[in-house]
Amino acid sequence: MSPRLLRWGMNFWPPFRGAGIRVRHIADDWSEARVDLSAGRLRRNFVGTHYGGSLFSMTDPFYALMLIHRLGDRYLVWDQSAAIDFVAPGHGRVTATFVLNEQRVQNIRDQAAGGQKVLPQFDVEVKDEAGALVARVRKILYVRLKPRFRPQ
Repeated sequence: MSPRLLRWGMNFWPPFRGAGIRVRHIADDWSEARVDLSAGRLRRNFVGTHYGGSLFSMTDPFYALMLIHRLGDRYLVWDQSAAIDFVAPGHGRVTATFVLNEQRVQNIRDQAAGGQKVLPQFDVEVKDEAGALVARVRKILYVRLKPRFRPQ
């Protein structure tokens, strides 16, 4: 699937659309993605800020999707664990930018070459329009060569 098609599909996916989450950019080489969460009358919690679940949802699939495409079909990739630290109330539009450089991808490939599991950690910050930190999300992914590609 192309980054453009995935971006289009995710923007029409009911959970993202209903929550006000928009995928603004996925790089052609899967090295970067940018996601926004907009505020709205029906998208605020009791105290007028973004729902914590929406802040988490906007960050959920991106590192796994990017790594799946960067590593290729020889690898299993899925979420192992995740945590979110709410730093400040989120008002208005907030943005998260995900970056996955080639050095990091190669390091994961090297660690998984022997067939063992690798648990890389990825951190992403959610920031408001002024650039202030709203939340910090930590994702730990599970990466391993598929059984048929593991060394004997």
